[in-house]
Amino acid sequence: MMQSKSLVISCLITFGLLGGGLAYYQHHRPLTLITTTEYPTKKLVIPFHLTNQYGKSFTNESLQGKWTLFFVGYTTCPDICPTAMTKLAAAYPKLKKDHPFQIVFISVDPERDSLHKLKEYTTFFNKHFIAVTGSQSQLLPLTRNLGMAYSKVGEGKNYLISHSATMTLVSPKGLKIGIIKPQVVPGRIPQIKNEDMEADVLKLMDRYG
Repeated sequence: MMQSKSLVISCLITFGLLGGGLAYYQHHRPLTLITTTEYPTKKLVIPFHLTNQYGKSFTNESLQGKWTLFFVGYTTCPDICPTAMTKLAAAYPKLKKDHPFQIVFISVDPERDSLHKLKEYTTFFNKHFIAVTGSQSQLLPLTRNLGMAYSKVGEGKNYLISHSATMTLVSPKGLKIGIIKPQVVPGRIPQIKNEDMEADVLKLMDRYG
């Protein structure tokens, strides 16, 4: 009788360990992502302080409790920005369906992008989008930390800004989770396919949400 009880207990422990091991593997096994590179080490976004289109502060606290997808650009961008914003507007309903989610457009052209202009620009694509900006000394460290780059091209009032077409996904705890990169085709604007981006972001949110 005692041997039978010991056998049952041993079996239960074994099955418990196997179940726990399987659950651990399911949670930690590498995800198959299409257009996103997952950060192997999830680090906090550096401390920052910007201003949104309504004149309110946008800081690390603004990332808490919701997923954030960052994109960098400027309102007079002739190609990458309107293309990306249109795609994000199309993807937004699906991305926010099961998770608290916000899209944040970082303007790196504070000289021309007033808060009023940022409000008009984001509202055109989606009234729920957030636009933020600040001084160059505030913008440069944050964009670099998010894996993005930009530089001014030309002189005078009609200068352009060369900037990354990447997007960075940040968790509700303010951790950098992944960077979404466009497909680069010679002679074409770098683009991220919506279906690829949506699939990757949903997988990452399900894993780390």
